[in-house]
Amino acid sequence: MDNKSNLATFGGGCFWCLEAIFSKIQGVINVESGYSGGHTQNPNYEEVCSGFTGHAEVIQITYDQNIINFEKLLLIFFSTHDPTTLNRQGHDVGTQYRSAIFFHSIEQKFKTQEYINTLIKEKIYDVIVTEVTEFKHFYKAEEYHQEYYVRNPGNAYCQYNIAPKLAKFKNDFQEILNG
Repeated sequence: MDNKSNLATFGGGCFWCLEAIFSKIQGVINVESGYSGGHTQNPNYEEVCSGFTGHAEVIQITYDQNIINFEKLLLIFFSTHDPTTLNRQGHDVGTQYRSAIFFHSIEQKFKTQEYINTLIKEKIYDVIVTEVTEFKHFYKAEEYHQEYYVRNPGNAYCQYNIAPKLAKFKNDFQEILNG
């Protein structure tokens, strides 16, 4: 990876929702759905859903820091999911749906902690349960999970959960959308 691109790994509920949002951003080079934060190697979707692997559903973002910085990614992350509910996002319940940031550098760790402290200080949220943990491993999810929303827009989950989030995101962040 060259010095113009970086990685960010976020968990904020179902990875389909996050992938649909972050893939629309200028400066985001690639978004992959996968698993991180657990204690087993090479988990599959069924194992992660069981809750026994300790993994969260995450997206791993490759981004060009000359176009979008980590702080803007944090703003989008915290604006597009609920960081106040432990192990759940809406109807999705379980540790695999926890709010999590897996930092790739000390700089990302400090920026994340500073951002969370600001959100609490400014009373945007009373409490934030987002896990902030050092990145260790990313396991790419099965191929049918990649670009799920793009390939399955008629799916009921996509229509009732992803489409409204995506519409709100597009309205709130028009200035940074890809063409």
